[in-house]
Amino acid sequence: MKQDEIRYPSVRTDSVLLKRFMMNDSNSMPLPTVIIVHPKERKAKCTVAWLRGDPRFQFFKGPRRPVDLSGYVRLAMEGPELSAADANSGLLVLDGTWKLVDRLAPKVQEVPLRRLPPVQTAYPRTSKVSTDPDGGLATIEAMYAALRILGRDVTGLLARYHWADEFLRQNEALWDALERR
Repeated sequence: MKQDEIRYPSVRTDSVLLKRFMMNDSNSMPLPTVIIVHPKERKAKCTVAWLRGDPRFQFFKGPRRPVDLSGYVRLAMEGPELSAADANSGLLVLDGTWKLVDRLAPKVQEVPLRRLPPVQTAYPRTSKVSTDPDGGLATIEAMYAALRILGRDVTGLLARYHWADEFLRQNEALWDALERR
């Protein structure tokens, strides 16, 4: 194992599981959400770290990444809006401050970009160094919204997010619209 490779003992890595993840038809599990965390991301600020070990998610310490990201779309601030048409795609998420994420983006430039519809954040921002872009979300908020749009299982996703109730309340109209489609 290389020093910067992240291993999670509760995640099976045998060939049967990998084949099941890579098969992406209507009778199989969706591709796992890939989260590439910038190595300088502060663990205390990371809103998704506790999801490590959940088989729905694969974590990589940037700049490492999966070799094959075909069939994935990457959450970004630009690009076409993420929609149900992307339901068969895997989701790629870059985790870190905006400045750090910009440094990871060139490593995955071949992955098509998708942006979220307007979503309100509940995460309190206190940066004295820079400002977040309009529509900036905590990683867990962006993942929750994206996975709901894609029709994926979000069970327990916000269970350890301190501002979950406020986030869900602020975005009730979006969740209702997704339920009606």
